[in-house]
Amino acid sequence: MNNKENAARLLRNLEERRALIQKGGGDEKIAAQHKKGKATARERIARLLDPGTFQEVDAYLVHRHVDFGMETERPPGDSVVVGFGKIDGRMVAVFSQDFTVLGGSFSEAQGQKVAKIMDLALDAGVPIIGLMDSVGARIQEGVYSLAAFSELFWRNTQASGVVPQISVMLGPCAGGSVYSPGLTDFVIMAEGQSHMFITGPKVIETVTGEKVGLDELGGAAVHNQISGVAHFSASDENAALDLTRKLLSYLPSNYAEQTPTLPPSDDPRRMDKELDSLIPADPSEPYDIRTVIERVLDTGSFLETHAGFAQNAVVGFGRMHGLSVGVVANQPMNLAGVLDINASDKIARFVRFCDAFGLPIITFVDTPGFLPGVREEHGGIIRHGAKIVYSYSEATVPKVTVITRKAYGGAYIVMSSKHIRTDMVFAWPSAEIAVMGAEGAVTILYADKLKGQPDAAAAAEAFTKEFRDKFSNPFTAAASGHVDDVIKPSETRPRLIAALELLRDKRLRTRPKKHGNMPL
Repeated sequence: MNNKENAARLLRNLEERRALIQKGGGDEKIAAQHKKGKATARERIARLLDPGTFQEVDAYLVHRHVDFGMETERPPGDSVVVGFGKIDGRMVAVFSQDFTVLGGSFSEAQGQKVAKIMDLALDAGVPIIGLMDSVGARIQEGVYSLAAFSELFWRNTQASGVVPQISVMLGPCAGGSVYSPGLTDFVIMAEGQSHMFITGPKVIETVTGEKVGLDELGGAAVHNQISGVAHFSASDENAALDLTRKLLSYLPSNYAEQTPTLPPSDDPRRMDKELDSLIPADPSEPYDIRTVIERVLDTGSFLETHAGFAQNAVVGFGRMHGLSVGVVANQPMNLAGVLDINASDKIARFVRFCDAFGLPIITFVDTPGFLPGVREEHGGIIRHGAKIVYSYSEATVPKVTVITRKAYGGAYIVMSSKHIRTDMVFAWPSAEIAVMGAEGAVTILYADKLKGQPDAAAAAEAFTKEFRDKFSNPFTAAASGHVDDVIKPSETRPRLIAALELLRDKRLRTRPKKHGNMPL
């Protein structure tokens, strides 16, 4: 056999092996995957990444276990496809679980492959995206599968705050495997086909007697609206992959990279006169804070995260003159914008993410305080509320606050006030900054004077007006320097852009320590 013949033989062998790898679990199982409306692991990667950019790693790796009939089930590449490629020209690392191979079960080999690509991503400083579709641990491998999970969880923790991590749930995720997406920065779920739970419906029925379906237990609606585990819900897996690409456009590739900036497409001096009359005359009347956010940010740039969870708070990403920013706001349309346990957790975690990756934080404040009640107190509102003040106080990124209306008591302090080292604080003329609302203050301060009054209601109304005029306005706070300026609502956009430009090169001022003890 001459050199040409030998080379041809070797190349044929390579092509045959490549073709085998491309088939995953075989034509029959691929057809079954398609019948369920689900793409294969490789099809998903091709859909997510820029065309022609995917470079696979460890395509030929096989597991070493031959017990329980596994000697005949040793497909090359095992149950996951891993590698790297580009999204909008930026490099990312990706792993995609292959449900056509042993249900995508997490094995020692899958763990080795995922660990390798995560290590490469950490060294290169690129985001990590996991496309999840797996029945969970591979039971036949026993402790080897559990050890592989442990290595994954450890790497999720080491990568936290170093590179963005996104979990895209495109199928089942059960048992211990849920802790990996639970450790990542963002979880995106495809409606109708993704489920997450520690124990499945059958186990729950056996142990507790409760009967529950997959969607009721751990579907997209549950985790986006009730548990808060998921940050986004997508109509199908194509929408989930599109959303992943969009989300990445707001994020730097790693903690040391500059905040992403797109060429500005909106006038930085634009003033929206409709904002001047947005706040209702009646302080108890609600309005949608999203209207403020969307009119102040670059047009069409707001991407809300955790939209279905704790809707008395709004968090998300946007752009100001092309610069990516994080936005936090109270939502008067829901529970009057009060802070409760879930809203506290939602705000605190988002602020910490923004701080970890250098995204400036804009905060819009309109809250009457923390939610009162036995349930909240017994649920630990003190501990949860402390997370907000901790996260804002710890954050060293540029922080700019706009007080649109109510800013009462402890809630005023924790919502990125000047007192916890926010760089710039603006207030609208409608801002009310006080220990509590005027009505509540009058019942305490003027209780003796109201006793015996022939027209107590009229007297209370007069005292309320006096209190509001004296304390519940932004000028008292501005006079003390706790508000940097009182501005017209229509001026908000150019004032915020100017503040962010000033703070662009803000330097860190931190005391050396291992880490603080956040109230978890």
